[in-house]
Amino acid sequence: MSLKEKLMEDFKDSMRNRDVVRKNTITMIRAAVKQREVDERIQLKDEDIIDIISKQLKEKKEAIEEFQRGKRQDLVDLTEKEMNILLKYLPAQLTEEELEKVVKQTIDEVEAKSIKDIGKVMKSVMPKIKGKADGKEVNRICKKYLE
Repeated sequence: MSLKEKLMEDFKDSMRNRDVVRKNTITMIRAAVKQREVDERIQLKDEDIIDIISKQLKEKKEAIEEFQRGKRQDLVDLTEKEMNILLKYLPAQLTEEELEKVVKQTIDEVEAKSIKDIGKVMKSVMPKIKGKADGKEVNRICKKYLE
């Protein structure tokens, strides 16, 4: 079953179960997918949909920071629920140790010596971990090993 079909099935289930948060989150994903398909006149593959979901997850993380600054715990809780739903459609997320291992290996591959080489490392790491980790985490780990 493709990711698009899975989203449709889960959408129907959430409607039947009256799970509003899940329904709204899936609607948001499906709307973004449809928008891109219409704009570019293509049918998106699963990896393209994963990119869209990853981007939405990143936006949710940034929104949580804003809500915490505004002392809106109700919005923080809602956004965390949405993030958990989004994570179900992404590949299993890498642990800190797994991510460090990939970064170290890539640093050796591209023969990075200093912080100036972080661009080369990031360019090489990101396709390997597509959808499995956040770019900010990768950048932080790269800086840790290249300083």
